[in-house]
Amino acid sequence: MVIREYASHMTRATKLLRLEAREAEAGGRRVRYYAGGAGDPVLLVHGLGGAAANWVEVVPALLERHRVLAVDLPGHGESAAPRAGADVGDFAAAVAAVLDAEGEAPAFVAGHSFGGHTALRLAQRRPELVRGLLLVAPAGIATGTRAVQVAVAVGATLRPARWVAPLRDRYAARSWFRRAVFRPWFVSDPEAVSARATIGFLEAAPIHLDTRTAGRAMVADDPRVELELVSCPALVLWGARDAQLPLEDAFEYARRLRAPLRVVADCGHLVIGERPAACLDALEDLVALCH
Repeated sequence: MVIREYASHMTRATKLLRLEAREAEAGGRRVRYYAGGAGDPVLLVHGLGGAAANWVEVVPALLERHRVLAVDLPGHGESAAPRAGADVGDFAAAVAAVLDAEGEAPAFVAGHSFGGHTALRLAQRRPELVRGLLLVAPAGIATGTRAVQVAVAVGATLRPARWVAPLRDRYAARSWFRRAVFRPWFVSDPEAVSARATIGFLEAAPIHLDTRTAGRAMVADDPRVELELVSCPALVLWGARDAQLPLEDAFEYARRLRAPLRVVADCGHLVIGERPAACLDALEDLVALCH
């Protein structure tokens, strides 16, 4: 029964992303990722409680010009659980394992929320793997506050997305469902979130093995400590109405990284699904900057 469920989800995720499912190994643990296309490599890293399928609105356009890799972080989606007490460096090592396995370095790395936090650690510790960074509302500053620590702990324990995920196929196209699921904590404009993006955000929620370890790692780690080690070009992208991470964090990251900052009007935290065109434009501008 478990094997059939696993295979069924793998087929759904592969079909949703139009990418081939593959595996790498990091620290003796399996890392699931998806690959396809040709051109300059782009690696996509999702946020806390997410999965590779979160990028479903971004992947099709990227496949027209890029080699696309989208990873399930440890404990998320179909990747194995992280080791007990794993830190952000361990999650960065899992991402590095994908690039090592594919031989696709240096790559442009786009990270959303905790994925941006992880991407920063990757660029700090394995700079030869990263050609440029697109940081979409990266965690790591406000996430160190006590209020966020409590919110992350509660969310990782209750995992509310897994309770609504079984309804995704039936109701994803309904405005009331998207409003109930995403607003106001995740998006500003639920009408801008497509049915496909809704499914992509909820797709892996029922099968996560361990998101608590990632949450603990995120709130305990401040990537600014070694931010001067990031030597590649970067671009910061933020939703103007992000209810999770304040716009002040965006300005601080941009200032410290000497990176351009783009603020997306009427957009919340899930920029990659609410305003995917802004993500694509930012990524292509980053690629042009690095050529």
